[in-house]
Amino acid sequence: MLVKKTSKNQITLPKAIVRQLADVDYFEVSTRDGEVVLKPVVITAPNEPLKTVRAQIKTLRVTEKDVRKAIRWARGRRN
Repeated sequence: MLVKKTSKNQITLPKAIVRQLADVDYFEVSTRDGEVVLKPVVITAPNEPLKTVRAQIKTLRVTEKDVRKAIRWARGRRN
């Protein structure tokens, strides 16, 4: 597909491409071997990953005692 760069260094993505990336708003842009590469990027709020982890911990009913026990095990003290 042919696209043209405007005087403001902008391009318009063809509809066929946009349809395949319907949920994407941001892209990481780079070049590789003389080609422009657009990589879809998901932007999340700074605390979103932590909220997801906390929700999963709550769902699994992991307690502080479980965490301490896992830390001891990982450190090699299996008491």
